Amino acid sequence: MVKAKAKKGTIAILTGGGDVPGLNPAIRAITIRALREGYQVIGLRRGWAGITEFVRDKKADNSDKYIVLTEELVNKAGRTGGTFIHTSRTRPSHVPKAEVPEQYRNKYKNEMNDLTDEVIKNLEYLGVDYLIPIGGDDTLTYGVRLYAEGIKVVAIPKTMDNDVPGTDYCIGFSTCITRTIQMCNTLRTSAGSHERILVLEVFGRYAGFTAMLPTMAGAANRCVIPEYKFDAELLTRLLIEDREKNPSRYSVVLVSEGAMMSGSNEMVFRSGEKDAYGHGKLGGIGEIISDRIKEFSPKYNKGKRINTIYQQLGYLVRGGDPDAIDSIVPMAYGNLALDLILKGIHGRLVVLRNGRYDNAPIDVVTSTNKVVDVKRYYNLERLRPHYKSFEFQPLFIMTGNS
Repeated sequence: MVKAKAKKGTIAILTGGGDVPGLNPAIRAITIRALREGYQVIGLRRGWAGITEFVRDKKADNSDKYIVLTEELVNKAGRTGGTFIHTSRTRPSHVPKAEVPEQYRNKYKNEMNDLTDEVIKNLEYLGVDYLIPIGGDDTLTYGVRLYAEGIKVVAIPKTMDNDVPGTDYCIGFSTCITRTIQMCNTLRTSAGSHERILVLEVFGRYAGFTAMLPTMAGAANRCVIPEYKFDAELLTRLLIEDREKNPSRYSVVLVSEGAMMSGSNEMVFRSGEKDAYGHGKLGGIGEIISDRIKEFSPKYNKGKRINTIYQQLGYLVRGGDPDAIDSIVPMAYGNLALDLILKGIHGRLVVLRNGRYDNAPIDVVTSTNKVVDVKRYYNLERLRPHYKSFEFQPLFIMTGNS
């Protein structure tokens, strides 16, 4: 064992996948409460990478693999965005031969290798009693795997896309929505000045919540989402109608990065490179739509072409400090996780459901997909959100599992 265990044991925290505002507040909440309850807390660096690359040798320098967390350290970072213990998209169950850590290369020689046994041994070597992964469905899916292998896991959902099953809310979503609305309002001045159609591409690989909510809030006229293959000509006609009704002569569409046009069989990728979970880097569908709008526009604008402004929001909505909700919810999630640990409960995902904090079996992460209920919330003819009643809906309207 590398570190002497505290009176009640050791809790390890990691953050995996994309960064979002709210991770540091969650780490802070867990650490402060755990320390006061008598636990030692360590942060595993770079998601699953740190514990995968850990060297089980008391003489080894593992300072870039984990860090002992203190109140002073987490208080300093707790109000900021990002994750100070860093993140990655490492998948220990699928490690390419070239990326196998040096200490394991004599043992793992396949083109693709499962290092889960080493991860478990490393956690045991560190004396970890409970593991708290904070991440999206990819990160948490591996948490489910470790729980099945006997590790005591309590998970916290995080992703701007808000698509982790079992919970109405994932850390990062509110700040993403807030920033998207702000940037729509900022860029609309340029669109109005030039009488153009503004095309904004936002995150959302499989779920369109990040495009739907700002549009429902009035930030955009239309939105296209991964759950429905849209007709580019129909979109153009609708946006031109919106533009004509607007005294400032512009209109706005939000485009999920995973959206596809009718007749297309795959999403638009920046390159052929894929991450450890098999996901290519999306980006560019907004630019293609922008070109299609210009192409179709003369047909619905008396023969005159309408120019567009295309902007990919990207990391601008995931960087910077968390908003109020992404400061409060991570604090509550962290304390929920500690509540479970203090009761000796594990194998759970802390959640928000129907406006109340709760927890669910961790395997809910792998049991289903969480996407927009198109029939219930998306008008296929108008390419925008619709609703029948807001009564008894969750805070973010369409974020609960149907």
